[in-house]
Amino acid sequence: MSMDTSQESTRAVRAGVIGVGAMGKNHARVYSELRDVALAGVCDHDREVARTVAAEYGTVATDLQSLLERCDVVTVAVPTPVHYETVSQCLDAGVHVLVEKPIAETTDQGRRLAEQAREAGLVLQVGHIERFNPAVQTVAELIDDLEVIGLEAERLGPPVDRTARGNVVFDLMVHDVDVVGSLLDEQPESVSAMGTDDGQYATATMAYDDVVASLTASRVTQKKVRKLTVTATECLVEVDYLQQSVLIHRNSYPEYLTDDGQRRYRHESVVERPRVDNGEPLRHELESFLEAVRTDSEPAVTAEDGIEALELVQTIDALVDGNAPEREREVEIR
Repeated sequence: MSMDTSQESTRAVRAGVIGVGAMGKNHARVYSELRDVALAGVCDHDREVARTVAAEYGTVATDLQSLLERCDVVTVAVPTPVHYETVSQCLDAGVHVLVEKPIAETTDQGRRLAEQAREAGLVLQVGHIERFNPAVQTVAELIDDLEVIGLEAERLGPPVDRTARGNVVFDLMVHDVDVVGSLLDEQPESVSAMGTDDGQYATATMAYDDVVASLTASRVTQKKVRKLTVTATECLVEVDYLQQSVLIHRNSYPEYLTDDGQRRYRHESVVERPRVDNGEPLRHELESFLEAVRTDSEPAVTAEDGIEALELVQTIDALVDGNAPEREREVEIR
């Protein structure tokens, strides 16, 4: 049921959500708040959860096939092992899809979904939400004018649920892998990685042409940190994802002063704080997805972007686990 753009001005886009756990419920909320969008329904393997979410946002809970018959677009927020079959069924029904990251369980599945969407003329967007953090979008506008030599990302925090030890590379580091790739607009030439505490703390270094990116992800750090630092020959840019803030440090220089015969040292720099149009990243993400559907254009985060991110985190995870080719701690990206 691909959307007829000629009817764009006459009716709302009908949206649905498949999988209404913690993330999917938020998609339902935002769809219900957006102008020119009608939340047509939700579905979940837990029917009681689906009914509760549907009641909260004024829609219906239904089975998957019935939902697809009611929708122009859907968010797929089901567990990763069923991404492929769920997204494929949505595309078969002619429905545009935003699938939460990762695009699928394997890169081969991701490529098959990308081809299926392309042949059907449907939008398939991958939910790499940090791309839509206003602070990241501000840096993306700045970076083309900078001679970047290094990036450093930290995504740290204590475990949310101490009984559930998720994969720190796939759950956390994947966000920064995607952001760095989008900012540099290229793939790394080589990757090295290591981990500790049973893989709950991991670091990775990705080498590009004249740029080095260092990523750290942790579930065992007793402070929540979400930061990105961009080192350029002209300045240092600091991004705080949580505060949605950007600081630019320029013209840093040391100075020695004499005061009553005593020499003192100080370091000064000019700090700029560019304006960041704060807002909810998920809202920006869904608005971007819907714009791609309405205008029949390429989404901001393509299926190919999702495949590249998945391929990199699989490489990093294998290195952290010590299962990379020949058990090396560094691999070249071909």
